[in-house]
Amino acid sequence: MIELIIDERRRDIGGFEVGRILPFSKRRMVGPFIFLDHMGPVDLPKGLARTADVRPHPHIGLSTVTYLFAGEIMHRDSSGVEQAIRPGEVNWMTAGSGITHSERFERARREGGAMHGIQSWVALPDGQEEAAPEFAHHEGEDLPVLIDGGVWLRLLAGEAYGLRAAVRTHSPLFYVHVALERGGRIALPRQYGERAAYVVSGAVEADGEAIAATQMAVFRSGAEAVVEATVPSMLMLLGGAPVGERFIEWNFVSSSKERIAQAKTDWRAGRMKLPDLDNSEFVPLPPDPPPGAAATS
Repeated sequence: MIELIIDERRRDIGGFEVGRILPFSKRRMVGPFIFLDHMGPVDLPKGLARTADVRPHPHIGLSTVTYLFAGEIMHRDSSGVEQAIRPGEVNWMTAGSGITHSERFERARREGGAMHGIQSWVALPDGQEEAAPEFAHHEGEDLPVLIDGGVWLRLLAGEAYGLRAAVRTHSPLFYVHVALERGGRIALPRQYGERAAYVVSGAVEADGEAIAATQMAVFRSGAEAVVEATVPSMLMLLGGAPVGERFIEWNFVSSSKERIAQAKTDWRAGRMKLPDLDNSEFVPLPPDPPPGAAATS
């Protein structure tokens, strides 16, 4: 049974628009997932301006998860990692006590080409919010694939459908890329307390209700949740065990407002190390939001 349908909200990130799904005013999180942006699909021109890049910026208290359907992004971070991500691969960066990174569209700048992907943030659970920062790149057999009739899926993280991904997570969750033929059906795993399906493209039905492309359906805990494609469709299925209340401001996530305030002070004062391979510029701290406003970007 569907609890809520969320429409994406378009945001300009400097070179193209993204669709923001989470956080949402009526649903801040799904399991530990506290942020989800749909990038593209867009054709980036050769010679793309550097303003489209995501310059070095900080995170605390979360893991960033990048997954591409098309294109390439170059990641560099303050732990010394430089790693390109391509379609069907996962970049999983755990910020923990603090990390900085950049995301550059260098291949598109050289050659032009399509860009399409999903970036999500996973909040770290109590006791692990200050974990040591680390980065992992996964591809191939790390991300098991299952084909069953009109259903194809790749497990990106966690456990589901009898599969287990190699990605190290900090709390129970599942994250799945699914392609459905017309009439293809898939049930979301019932063992997780919170679950959602985001329709990347196509259209599906669940519980007699239509869910269009760029909409997320959040399902009631414990209820059967089955989606059926009315046309060939691509989805992201996600969820897991709740980690408790989390605050989000700019790029910082924490169970403590004071910890976020400290991170802001540290970034403003230049106390957070920039990536060694990308330290000539950075994103400045934005102005504080007005009193009572929700900071969700």
